[in-house]
Amino acid sequence: PFFGRVCALLALWGGSAFLDWQRARRTERFISQLPELARLIANGTAAGLALRTALSMAAEEMDDPAGAELSLVSSQLAVGRSLEEALDELGQRLPSRELHVLVTTLILANRAGGTIVSSLRNLTDTLEERKETRREVRTMLAEINATAVTVPLLGLGALLMINATSPGALGRVTGSTGGQIAIIVSLALYVIGFFVVRRFGRIDV
Repeated sequence: PFFGRVCALLALWGGSAFLDWQRARRTERFISQLPELARLIANGTAAGLALRTALSMAAEEMDDPAGAELSLVSSQLAVGRSLEEALDELGQRLPSRELHVLVTTLILANRAGGTIVSSLRNLTDTLEERKETRREVRTMLAEINATAVTVPLLGLGALLMINATSPGALGRVTGSTGGQIAIIVSLALYVIGFFVVRRFGRIDV
């Protein structure tokens, strides 16, 4: 009964954490597509296309999530939304420094007019370099992230091993107030350790 309540709380937290992870994963995938997106827009504008047309062309040629997000932007433009509003909403859905720079470049170019080919091509090179840097950082921090997950799993495995060696041990421990407090403190320490290790391995690029 005691662990049932604990597992219910963990399930609620796990569901929220899973959604956050999926959102971050989608954002990361979009960021990895930004160099190609900037290149397509630059090629379109260099060929004489309007910025809105270049965005629609990129939406058709790119895979998801970039294709789906740009299709939404194109749909908003088609029903009368301004380019600035549509791009601002895109930046809010997928917050990242790289996308913010691209959105700002496109908005300023749309306001000032003129060609943006050279700016977008320079931005493409910068985005490619940042993409490689992010990949190298993730590779270097893979061991730290693995440690953050492994340590709590070892604690859970130790509890299950104790209960398997001595059936009913956990039930007897959690049957008293002192045992419940000890288990809660142990779980809290594992959770704190997980977040501390993850924080050490978090580097903003």
